[in-house]
Amino acid sequence: MKSYALTAVLVGVLAVAGCSKSPMNAGNGFGADAGAGAIVPGSASDPTSPAYFQQTIGDRVLFAVDQSSLSPEGIDLLTKQSAWLMENPAFTAVIEGHADEQGTREYNLALGARRASAVQNFLIERGVAPNRLKTVSYGKERPLEICSDETCYSRNRRAVTVLAASGLTS
Repeated sequence: MKSYALTAVLVGVLAVAGCSKSPMNAGNGFGADAGAGAIVPGSASDPTSPAYFQQTIGDRVLFAVDQSSLSPEGIDLLTKQSAWLMENPAFTAVIEGHADEQGTREYNLALGARRASAVQNFLIERGVAPNRLKTVSYGKERPLEICSDETCYSRNRRAVTVLAASGLTS
């Protein structure tokens, strides 16, 4: 019985010792060894990653009913997007235009196209190369939420900037 208890203690000590930092992985910035504020490549803490763009900069601009003109909030967000895109030339973007469920399919496809174009034009005016930006309209075909009230409608009236690696280097 004593040998069983001794074995259990030794296994416990070895398990705890295995959790300590070794010189092989010390300071590599990953996992449990990463300190507070460490940048993990590709994560939302990496300012060059699509996750950072989506979560910190913001990937969507909202629009008013039947409008494709940019609001002051939209201009602020797109100013940040353009700065990020200028600093990260290895990415291209597809700008998706969306509409709420009100109106005909054809009307909403055209409205989504105007919204995507408004975002694209703003980014180009701020220095993003036109060959890095494409637009697509989904009209009312890809709602974030499905319901028949203004709360949902307002979330569906949007343009979303979707990033992709372009293979370009600076």
